[in-house]
Amino acid sequence: MSDHVYKKIEIVGSSTTSIDDAIRTAIAKCSQTVKNVEWFEVAETRGHVTDGQVAHFQVVLKVGFRIGSDA
Repeated sequence: MSDHVYKKIEIVGSSTTSIDDAIRTAIAKCSQTVKNVEWFEVAETRGHVTDGQVAHFQVVLKVGFRIGSDA
């Protein structure tokens, strides 16, 4: 197995549907511009309340991507 080096960035995803949707949407969007995305961790979870109901879910993600060779 080769040694790998990673860089970690922070992104924020939001959804009116669920935390899961916020995560999946953020990772999908990030993967469109960042190569070699390999893992994520949820750093924060929060939401927005309107009229006593959850209006938005928001997650702060730390996303790890491999740097170096694409192979």
